[in-house]
Amino acid sequence: MSDSAPSTSYLIKGARVLGGDAIDMLLADGVVAALGADAARSAESDVETVDAAGLIALPGLVDLHTHLREPGREDAETVDSGSAAAAVGGFTAVHAMANTDPVADTAGVVEQVWHLGRRAGLCDVHPVGAVTVGLGGSQLAELGAMAESAARVRVFSDDGKCVSDAVLMRRALEYVKAFDGVVAQHAQEPRLTEAAQMNEGSVSAVLGLRGWPAVAEESVIARDVLLAGHVGSRLHVCHVSTAGSVEILRWAKGKGIDVTAEVTPHHLFLTDENVRSYDPRFKVNPPLRTQDDVDALREGLADGTIDAVATDHAPHSLEDKDCEWAAAAMGMTGLETAVGIVAAAMVDTGLLDWAGVADRMSRRPARIGRLAGQGRPIEVGEPANVTLIDSETRYTVDPKAMASRSRNTPYAGQDLSARPVATFLRGRLTASEGVVRR
Repeated sequence: MSDSAPSTSYLIKGARVLGGDAIDMLLADGVVAALGADAARSAESDVETVDAAGLIALPGLVDLHTHLREPGREDAETVDSGSAAAAVGGFTAVHAMANTDPVADTAGVVEQVWHLGRRAGLCDVHPVGAVTVGLGGSQLAELGAMAESAARVRVFSDDGKCVSDAVLMRRALEYVKAFDGVVAQHAQEPRLTEAAQMNEGSVSAVLGLRGWPAVAEESVIARDVLLAGHVGSRLHVCHVSTAGSVEILRWAKGKGIDVTAEVTPHHLFLTDENVRSYDPRFKVNPPLRTQDDVDALREGLADGTIDAVATDHAPHSLEDKDCEWAAAAMGMTGLETAVGIVAAAMVDTGLLDWAGVADRMSRRPARIGRLAGQGRPIEVGEPANVTLIDSETRYTVDPKAMASRSRNTPYAGQDLSARPVATFLRGRLTASEGVVRR
């Protein structure tokens, strides 16, 4: 179980916390027990020593947007296999989206997912509750019951579908205020995206694929930030993908509206030019956009307009992806490659340092999800949720070596410059060198 007491203490020697100076740290009894010279002095004789010279230590990563597929699509992923992928990717907490089968729209289903996460014990699994019954968009789900359940749900989303009804969205925003919840909107105006296959632009015109206009996302975000401001509630925007969306969010924050937003690694790194290959691995919702959009997203993440990186890890079975473009499912895996892609897009380009990565991939996501024990600084007495990252050794992405049950990564064969090499959940080693530790 994830909350069991760790049986081993670890003396981590020479890690660079947030990319700073090298320091020793002692993880014992589930917390950071000592730092610096005190770490070795305080260690018991049976402590396990970890040579972390040159490695970067970050607080355990927190993902706001993960599809674990269980219940219903265990052929693509399970809570256990998804938790394993999270641990390998440096995550100590994930939010499991509600578009399962059955949908996570009742206390019973979210508690099932929560219990499966505790049984896996590799990261904290926090179920996301559906906003509407069956993701149908016509009736509010049991938001209060899910909030009061053992899972203590605080994030609600119909992700995969948009809450397109303005009245229903307003009611949801008003309802979650009672327990400090947040509605996470999948911003996609459905009428503007019927049968859409990729970003609307010059590439879609050349390829003859129906376009997905940026305004379909931007119009929903504009409406919802106004609704959130009107009712005084928290709004979170999932997988922002356009330059226009960044500008709307910047305006809303300037007005004091309580809105947060996330961007995926793939929208920071890939563009609609990748779709020229017709490779279904690049088919995703929202679609890959233009280089101008990518540049705006990177700038928005760097200046804080976009609060967090979220993977939108979307595993699919071979049958759902190894087919022609039009028939292929939308989505790509992301937990195990997130650090490398963010490093390439943001750190290697000088837009963020490692402290900034920790802020966008740990501290802020934990705050948005109201996770008290996650996203904490690496300081004495804090929970020992720690990720060690090798930023000096390049590696090649190999789908066959992944812990996820699915292989639909768009980065197969890609050389990346950073990867997690050890993950500790409350002082217990959950993954090391790409191998899950149980």
